[in-house]
Amino acid sequence: MALGAAAVLLPNANASQDDGGSGGTAAAPRTLKAADASDLASQLSGLLGDAFAGSYYDAGKQQLVVNVVAGDNNDVVVRAEKAGAAVREVDNSIAELKAGAGTLKSEATIPGTSWAVDPRTNKILVTADSTVTGASWDRLESTVEGLGPGMATLKKSAGTFKTFLSGGDAIFGGGARCSLGFNVTASDGSPAFLTAGHCGVAAAEWSDAQGGQPVATVDQAVFPGQGDFALVTYDDPATEAPSEVNVGSQTVPISGAAEATVGQQVFRMGSTTGLADGQVLGLDATVNYPEGTVTGLIQTDVCAEPGDSGGSLFTQDGLAIGLTSGGSGDCTAGGETFFQPVTTALQAVGATLGDAAAGAGGAGAGDPSGGEGTGAGDQAGGGEADNGMGDAGDGTGAGDADVSGLTQTH
Repeated sequence: MALGAAAVLLPNANASQDDGGSGGTAAAPRTLKAADASDLASQLSGLLGDAFAGSYYDAGKQQLVVNVVAGDNNDVVVRAEKAGAAVREVDNSIAELKAGAGTLKSEATIPGTSWAVDPRTNKILVTADSTVTGASWDRLESTVEGLGPGMATLKKSAGTFKTFLSGGDAIFGGGARCSLGFNVTASDGSPAFLTAGHCGVAAAEWSDAQGGQPVATVDQAVFPGQGDFALVTYDDPATEAPSEVNVGSQTVPISGAAEATVGQQVFRMGSTTGLADGQVLGLDATVNYPEGTVTGLIQTDVCAEPGDSGGSLFTQDGLAIGLTSGGSGDCTAGGETFFQPVTTALQAVGATLGDAAAGAGGAGAGDPSGGEGTGAGDQAGGGEADNGMGDAGDGTGAGDADVSGLTQTH
């Protein structure tokens, strides 16, 4: 799977995409990149008001599909079409779907369950993992049925919802292993990085080698609750922390952060399984982990495994989308994986990323090539990567590629 993702990503990692006619005046629906579709969806949400019922990106046609509850007002359809969207009339409004999610929260907050609005079906997608059985399953099923016909779909997952934290490699703290997400600049100008909040609450100090001296300290962490993110500041203020993701044989420059769009293709880099790709399935997901409930996540079909927690979710054209939180399954059987939106994390901690951080303290170009053991899938043996974060020497996982692009401190 990692090789398949690399084949899609690497030839285009530094290439800009065609604007798809987004600057022209062609008849609707327009051809759009996923990031442009997200911007258009935000505009239409405000323009259409209560008639707006969600949207998703049709990657095959490169079009934004907008759901509307038109009623007797055909004007909302016309406005959406003029803006460049493909329009679909649906039954369930955003308010009704949010009310349904509120009912699930109050009546079925059961460990091992999750729910998110799926605009492609205009329903709430409710998922239960393998631990939800007996009375808990009956309660969940009854709650879903009580929402009424056509409001929700209930799905059973073969795996178990868990955070992807493990003992081992990549970044280390208190015996735990996680993955670095994105280098950022903290509000005071110091170099820092984002990772998962459940990693941040597991240990206060993090090292770049197992058993090594700490190189970074947790500044802020949220988990569980309204997110799963942590800001970790480098102890050496001279640390160069370039805005890029190292996928092994190539680095992907990260120019900024963006909102996820349902239907969008995304790539995940993690210290255990390397590079994988998939699609965004839902937004504003609620996940009931054993440790507690986390809200506001991105639901995807991208695989992940223990140790991938905190790792980067990004687009082919270099936009930061999310931080690996948790889910079920693995990179053999597949399963659901949830991500913390980067935009929300940045806003909460006051940090900047990519172009927004250019010229800020700590941002530097660095040497993206790394050293011995940085190649994806070719990391058994040889010693720690030259670019700092991630000991590639023990050969664990399916490709323990360094995910930071961090150069040595100096």
